Amino acid sequence: MNLKILGSSSKGNCYLLQGKRETLIIEAGIPFKDIKKGLDFDLSKVVGCLVTHEHKDHCKGVDDVLHAGIEVWATTKTHGAMRTGESRRARFLYTEGSSVRIGEFEVRPFSIQHDAVDPVGFLIHHPECGVVLFATDTYYLKYKFRGLNNIIIEANYCEDVLNEREEAGTGNQYVSDRVRRSHMSIQNCEKALLANDLSAVNNIVLIHLSDSNSDEKRFKERIEKVTGKTVHVADAGMSINFDKTPFEL
Repeated sequence: MNLKILGSSSKGNCYLLQGKRETLIIEAGIPFKDIKKGLDFDLSKVVGCLVTHEHKDHCKGVDDVLHAGIEVWATTKTHGAMRTGESRRARFLYTEGSSVRIGEFEVRPFSIQHDAVDPVGFLIHHPECGVVLFATDTYYLKYKFRGLNNIIIEANYCEDVLNEREEAGTGNQYVSDRVRRSHMSIQNCEKALLANDLSAVNNIVLIHLSDSNSDEKRFKERIEKVTGKTVHVADAGMSINFDKTPFEL
């Protein structure tokens, strides 16, 4: 399994889980032409697309994804907010204790904390990558997860940076307050990771970093130090080995 990052910022988010026989799109927050380019213009292996919520940086390309014949999975309320619910390719997720099968991917959505109508994260299982946690646009995680092999998690900002900008009078209080209510700080990211059993985790991928309120190098070093795991900071064009057993011959 390979994780390919096509976008990971407020400008647009999109990730591909690419297996030997099938690909799952996570988020469609970039133009569909860029998604097709990331797929090398081969849609034949795509089994579906997951969308966490209706904000444009996560669903900008969703109409074109549907028109291309790809099923889009989101909650009923999110489909309503995106106005995609009437599409015959719309598929509905239910958040508490349910799971759906998309090709060989088993997806279990869970509720998160964000200023959207019904935002969710995903616990994704596939024989090739094991169990993947995907959590973005949430200021904390209220659940603990078992048997994780790979983690994709938001580390949007540093609380210290926001405080320093506010004290210096260079920050926007409204923006700062919204960020705190809707995105995950590196401090809460660290707490969320350490609350889970990381013994079988191969990769931790930090996503959706703020351009002005984060520090890529320090975030990476911080999470590496406290977890002892391989840590990546998401960047468009990056590809990461996401196999369950990456060193198996």
